[in-house]
Amino acid sequence: MTISLEDDYEALTQFLYIAPIGLVQARIDGEIMMVNPVCAQLLMPLSRDGELANLFTALEGVAPDLRHMVQVFGGSHGMVCDAFHLQVSAGRAGRLDAQILSLSLLKLDDQRLMAVLSDVTKSVKRDRELRQSMAWINTIVTGLTDYALVALDADGCAQTWNPSIGRVAGFDSAATVGHSYSLFYPADGMSSDRALDRLHEADDSGWSLDEGWRVRADGTRYWGSCLIAPLQVRGVAPEQEHPTARAYSLIIRDISDRREATEALRQSVSSDYLTGLANRRALFEAANLEVERWRRMPRPLSVVMIDADHFKAINDAHGHVAGDAVLRHLAAGMSFNFHAMDVVARIGGEEFVVLMPGITLAGAEAAALRLCRSIEAQTVEVNGAFIRYTISAGVAMMEEGVQGVDELLERADSAMYAAKTKGRNRVERWDAALAPSHAGLRAARGDRQRNG
Repeated sequence: MTISLEDDYEALTQFLYIAPIGLVQARIDGEIMMVNPVCAQLLMPLSRDGELANLFTALEGVAPDLRHMVQVFGGSHGMVCDAFHLQVSAGRAGRLDAQILSLSLLKLDDQRLMAVLSDVTKSVKRDRELRQSMAWINTIVTGLTDYALVALDADGCAQTWNPSIGRVAGFDSAATVGHSYSLFYPADGMSSDRALDRLHEADDSGWSLDEGWRVRADGTRYWGSCLIAPLQVRGVAPEQEHPTARAYSLIIRDISDRREATEALRQSVSSDYLTGLANRRALFEAANLEVERWRRMPRPLSVVMIDADHFKAINDAHGHVAGDAVLRHLAAGMSFNFHAMDVVARIGGEEFVVLMPGITLAGAEAAALRLCRSIEAQTVEVNGAFIRYTISAGVAMMEEGVQGVDELLERADSAMYAAKTKGRNRVERWDAALAPSHAGLRAARGDRQRNG
């Protein structure tokens, strides 16, 4: 019995259709040829038009650069992206985890694509918990001569001094005892609110860990990790302790020799490939954490949504290389304009978000307007062409009644769309009159993508 190629293909298609993972086969332009039920269930909630006709269109809201990634892929076949994480939602603290999908996209040939899509929300959460556990292990079994141990009181002030503090950071007793542990951070790297936040997070989860630039007494910087853990008062259960009796242990390690590897990992997971800014995943993780902090201790928390004006016209007139140069120019301007504790992120296409802890609505508006005027005054040179462009921005602030990160970002997005409709190259604040329906917001986003 002879089995034809058509029979083989039919058998393969049937196998893919019933596979327990999300699979979709598409043409090179994204037109979907086959999608199995598992993948359809994952894609349908993301589709803005309620249809699954085109893979790029269905994923546009969470992976707006996917079409471009395929277009610039150089090989005749191969992996366009492998286990690329797509941040679908922010989640709600204590009720619902943020949803994260994993996408692997394979170019089969000049005409066809194959995508594998899966929900990795739970595995990402487990990986994060595993990294925290490994931080404890690393502290215990490695670099035992390369750490500083600091005892902190309930306010985060050092209670005692020991030689390890002088060995790692160079601070003497007078400069350490009675001072906040923020003295180990650069001046713009730790606020008083953030210092207390880390103590509360240690109370809630058993520890709080971060890595980044630290500062020695002589002003030199080094790459360090800081692990804070609550200490239990002997003979007293944690729930019976008086708040002022709380104490903590701070372990500082100089991990400068691991900075390159650490940064490479961070870049691969949390950075936008084109601009080097934080990506959607990093933004949502940071925003979730800041909203949790706000619910525990309300204080200013603002976001700025930024969009390059008439960006499609720039691409049409000068090409995608020029468009990419404009986005990198804007990213550099944003990094210079905002503070070290702000999270500056590209969430896709020409859309950017700045998360600004501790900044009021007026302060965020002033910073966004400063960026507007700066961008307006500059030009970008690409292959002899001098390109001028402007941006529009929307500002919103966390307040009672905002359900979470998604709603906060929607408010900033609505304000930004208002800036577009009022002539662009301007900043608008969110107010209740701007509140759109979800359908209206999706339509507004589509209009921006068409018209810039």
